[in-house]
Amino acid sequence: MNLRFRDIGKQPLQILCLGAHSDDIEIGCGGTILELLESQPSSHVHWVVFSANGPRRREALNSASLFLKGARSRKITVRSYRDSFFPYEGMKIKREFEQLKKQINPDLVFTHYRHDLHQDHRLLNELTWNTYRNHLILEYEIPKYDGDLGSPNVFSPLEESTCRKKTAFLQQAFRTQASKQWFSDDTFFALMRLRGVEACSPTGFAEALYARKVNLRFQ
Repeated sequence: MNLRFRDIGKQPLQILCLGAHSDDIEIGCGGTILELLESQPSSHVHWVVFSANGPRRREALNSASLFLKGARSRKITVRSYRDSFFPYEGMKIKREFEQLKKQINPDLVFTHYRHDLHQDHRLLNELTWNTYRNHLILEYEIPKYDGDLGSPNVFSPLEESTCRKKTAFLQQAFRTQASKQWFSDDTFFALMRLRGVEACSPTGFAEALYARKVNLRFQ
């Protein structure tokens, strides 16, 4: 399935972006968000990061501001749950989702990939599906040591300029990650190039997403 943002409609979109850590959303679907907001500038985005403390909190807020410049309105929420301990704080995080359900009825939800091997990511995915049962949920992927990339079934072709903007924003916002060997433009471009090949993207670049359930409504 190729996402064509111009086909979504003219009504303002309610978009919910969920990330366990401060750079997850941006790495997983940052390019898609940038092009989606360019196509649908009347959109409202509710952006939630569950684990960001100290400098990472500032980075999360700064990055969200960069990626959401094109939105008509936005709400950025940053929490401080302990990194890598989400399964042990599940009850508290579940309450966060119950509050989210009262705040936003999204047209589109971005969350972590179901088979991501990071325990924090998996918990957010499970709670996303527990909470939003009648919504379009797209799961994004994050390259990492675990080697858990899957076979995606949704592709979002990206302009090369969007890919460059995404990587520039990542480097600008997340200075604390600069020393990590995987946090590089080469890593991000390589994955977008590979997914571009799989998507037959005319530009050669794409982000990959996973859609577990999609309801077709012909109107």
